[in-house]
Amino acid sequence: MQKIGVIGGSRYFGKLVVKRLQAAGHQVTVINRGSTSPPGGVEHLVVDRNDEAALTAALDSRTFDVVVDQVCYTPVQAAIAARAFAGRTRRYVMTSTIEVYDPANAALPTVPPGTPVPEEIVDPAAWLVAMDLPWHDDAYLEAHYAEGKRQAEAIFARAGSFEFASVRSAHVLGGGAQEFTGRPAYYIGRITKGEEITVHAKTLPTVFIHYEELADLLLWATTADFTGPVNACSDGPLDVHDLAAIIATQVGREAVYRTVPAGEDASPFSLDRHYAMSNARAKELGFSFSHTTDWLPGAVAEALATEPSPTA
Repeated sequence: MQKIGVIGGSRYFGKLVVKRLQAAGHQVTVINRGSTSPPGGVEHLVVDRNDEAALTAALDSRTFDVVVDQVCYTPVQAAIAARAFAGRTRRYVMTSTIEVYDPANAALPTVPPGTPVPEEIVDPAAWLVAMDLPWHDDAYLEAHYAEGKRQAEAIFARAGSFEFASVRSAHVLGGGAQEFTGRPAYYIGRITKGEEITVHAKTLPTVFIHYEELADLLLWATTADFTGPVNACSDGPLDVHDLAAIIATQVGREAVYRTVPAGEDASPFSLDRHYAMSNARAKELGFSFSHTTDWLPGAVAEALATEPSPTA
């Protein structure tokens, strides 16, 4: 049994991580603003992580073997956490994102299409941090989500007071009504109604992961001994046409497409730039992934079950 703190853990795969840590016999403390109560038997600290004094006071004399940070989006938040948990934890695991590799929002080394992107393309230990940007502005943060994650990783990587690992998640699907991005519902709605799906003239594949598989990987990462970033994605990249075809089969309708030039806005998961991740490092470290096509039809069926019946 280990003492594990989870920052966030109130929705989607975060809730599942808490339940799986508890089922594995760990002593779990959830730290969040209290919008949702954790399962019974889990300690709950209600505090705003952005308030350093309040966070430090709430932690009191508690120590942890591992902290799993589900909701760190900026270097400011990371710096607060790094100070608050210095001397309080041996290991710190942060949930990050595939978006750190998007060449549209950072100057990154070029990876040829068809070559899965490895972790070293974005090295948090060497990434420039700018604390004076308007990270507290919601609109700025939304527009700079990927950069916020890159810089948050950089802060933790340089903290020096605990082992640090980041889990860079692929696009997460599954869970029916729990899936909060609305992307599966978007495709289900448009295909059901015969509405156009906007795609780029030359679409490139991306990678996905089921929310339960991501929870499994985060559970594994708490007790593993690796440090640095690790990519989390199922085997089998898909492009937007592959995804739409699987949904269309479930819906029983044909997908209708409208093509736009590269650089223009298109439907979710239509990508005109390459940043599909490699999961080779996680495999080398001992984690086994499913294949996307093994779970995606079931995830679509779950999403369909939560959709209201179409009206005549």
